[in-house]
Amino acid sequence: MDGQVPELVREDAARPDADWWRGAVIYQIYPRSFQDSDNDGIGDLAGITSRLPYIASLGVDAIWISPFFKSPMKDFGYDVSDYRDVDPMFGTLADFDALIAQSHDLGLKVMVDLVLSHTSDQHAWFQESRTSRDNAKTDWYVWADPRPDGTPPNNWLSIFGGPAWQWSVEREQYYLHNFLSSQPDLNFHNPDVVDALLDVTRFWLERGVDGFRLDTINFYFADKALRDNPALPPERRNANIAPSVNPYNHQEHLYSKNQPENIGFLRQFRAVLDEYPGAAAVGEIGDAQYGLKLLGEYTRGTDRVHMCYAFEFLATEALTAARVREVFDTVDAVAGDGWACWAFSNHDVARYATRWNLDERARRLHLLLLLSLRGSVCLYQGEELGLEEADIAFEDLQDPYGIEFWPRYKGRDGCRTPMVWTNSNLNGGFSDARPWLPVSPAHLAKSVAAQDEDMMSDLNFYRRALAWRKANPALVTGDMSKVKAKDGVVSFVRQCAGQRLFCAFNLSDAAATINLPEGAWTAIGRSLGTAEGGGGTGSPAHLGPWQAIIAEDRREEG
Repeated sequence: MDGQVPELVREDAARPDADWWRGAVIYQIYPRSFQDSDNDGIGDLAGITSRLPYIASLGVDAIWISPFFKSPMKDFGYDVSDYRDVDPMFGTLADFDALIAQSHDLGLKVMVDLVLSHTSDQHAWFQESRTSRDNAKTDWYVWADPRPDGTPPNNWLSIFGGPAWQWSVEREQYYLHNFLSSQPDLNFHNPDVVDALLDVTRFWLERGVDGFRLDTINFYFADKALRDNPALPPERRNANIAPSVNPYNHQEHLYSKNQPENIGFLRQFRAVLDEYPGAAAVGEIGDAQYGLKLLGEYTRGTDRVHMCYAFEFLATEALTAARVREVFDTVDAVAGDGWACWAFSNHDVARYATRWNLDERARRLHLLLLLSLRGSVCLYQGEELGLEEADIAFEDLQDPYGIEFWPRYKGRDGCRTPMVWTNSNLNGGFSDARPWLPVSPAHLAKSVAAQDEDMMSDLNFYRRALAWRKANPALVTGDMSKVKAKDGVVSFVRQCAGQRLFCAFNLSDAAATINLPEGAWTAIGRSLGTAEGGGGTGSPAHLGPWQAIIAEDRREEG
């Protein structure tokens, strides 16, 4: 099927209505590692365009492309030096225009990763801002005087380790950086900064993008008074955002992010999107304590962003039935009027097959669960191949985060290795040159070519599962009942006009039995390995280890 797009996908993937994003499945592309077209060892936009038919064949609705803007690449594109141009290693604006056109021809929406909270220190804005305290952009970034003893103005910490403040000899002041010291934070309290960023947003919308993934959406504003963050008690610490070895986990980040002014900016941002019918945005919320609460606040109503994702399902903690119920109990309490976008993997966390130590049965069950939850879905490149985390030697590391905390934390390179298209050469069909990260030998046997014609492969299971979700509207946009968890089984009902589905997933190694709720049920989805069963209210359904049952209520038939 590589390169061949079924007519069903062509017709269904592009939804003409403004709500196309609601329940959409979005495929994340990490451009450095997807496909190299010019054999320099780094993926590029032309490489992505050449593989778009493959992406369309999966049955996804949209692609999200991680940053490809001009950048010194200290954080691999998340440090932008020019928001309005493509970095030469990825190609040109003409290459991007060609990607947009081909995507739309295939029925795929295109979302680009917009990094607004900070820039590179090589950006022209910062280069001017740092020259003096009285230039035209003097307060475009968060600058502060030192304390009387010369130390930073407060106790804020960087996610990448150490203080969140860097000394500037030019201004004899500190500037804020929540990430690398080469990633200074913009000052969103300055309306000129906001206007400039909204102009950047319009620039890409005018080029035809269908929306944005907003990096670190809760980091836009810092407390204007620069108050110290309080300590976080050990019992409240977790490693959802930063590894446990990082002292960042020792603070409650009340003032360095999550500020109430953020809502006002999101309203301005949404107003710009609404100028372009069908444009949508998904925000990344990086917060270990308040992620779901912020998800509710940022997506409530119709004047903020359309959807957000938090890190609850990107955590190291295994996805037990009790954990799923706990997450959705919280969603019901603080984000019931919002819209989530769920993901199990992305470019910042270990691949979930490794993170949760899942075999093939468990991986497939997790996919069915992900596709059955209320919300939209993000899939990360290679996830459909069943790829596990690659083992990267220290001398091959590129990620500054991993280099800083090695060996207790190995960084993010293990999930960023090149996509494997074929097992016929050492680079997996990604490039004829030495790749920027080594291709994992273990990945070669799971290449697209190796799985494409095998109907029992992970790849074709993904294709069937995505087509099945699309064929059942209750799974795409339906309401979701209160989540239940018992004996390792998580269950709920999805319902929309004309369809009612009962979904149960045995997230354990032991067989389980669950009683069907009120209704007249017929099991569906058997081609996906779901359990047989059905019957009236209270009928038992027997689930093997790592098996689901999806049943449709057909009381209205006959």
